[in-house]
Amino acid sequence: MDLGFIISGFLVGMLVGVTGVGGGSLMTPLLVFLFGFKPVVAVGTDLLFAAITKTGGVFVHHGNHKSVEWRIVGLLAAGSLPAAVATLFVLNHFARIGKETSGIITFTLGIALILTALALIFRTYLQKAGKSSEEHQPGRFHHLQAPATVLTGLMLGVLVTMSSVGAGALGTVALLFLYPRLPTLKVVGTDLAHAIPLTAIGGFGHWQLGHVDFTLLGSLLVGSLPGIWIGSHLSAKIPEKVLRPVLAGVLMLIGFKFVL
Repeated sequence: MDLGFIISGFLVGMLVGVTGVGGGSLMTPLLVFLFGFKPVVAVGTDLLFAAITKTGGVFVHHGNHKSVEWRIVGLLAAGSLPAAVATLFVLNHFARIGKETSGIITFTLGIALILTALALIFRTYLQKAGKSSEEHQPGRFHHLQAPATVLTGLMLGVLVTMSSVGAGALGTVALLFLYPRLPTLKVVGTDLAHAIPLTAIGGFGHWQLGHVDFTLLGSLLVGSLPGIWIGSHLSAKIPEKVLRPVLAGVLMLIGFKFVL
């Protein structure tokens, strides 16, 4: 195992514990820019990394807090899982005909990071907008919640499979807007539960395409698990209103770096 990867896993895990932002938006750019991994390998390895680390979180949310709305998880999965499989088939087709996919994955990664940064910036505003709409016209949009949730899942399925980014920040913001009456704890637990099958399918598919570095994966896990634990304890001491805009700015810059 490489000490640099372990330290990187620890630092990203700590930031995830403090901010709640998914590791993909932090880990994948780090692997590409700092360690020089190909974007496809960074994405594939990070997807399996996310599936493993998020599993422990769901046990806590479902077992201790009962904070997973399984109906919403099912609606999201109805869109995201078929979309993930279809995306993997497309990537596999391109690989078989010898067409390079790094360019499109890099561009998608950049777009996902920019969207994540925007989600961090406007999260509170979107949550308030959803609550305001619900208060002024209660029940008016309830018939649209299910199809909108499936559509959200579909978009996340493509984005996460292509970039490993979006299952955390984007999924959470979408749920806060679609289900304004749902407590934040249940939004987080529900989004986390949905992310596990999505990242697992995406990670397994990339593994079959040869895009997973298992030595790297093991090193990241060794570092990240204590990092998440420490970050979770530090989160109460660091003002979110200070850290969130800084993190959003960094992700925005990295996103434009990938796109341009």
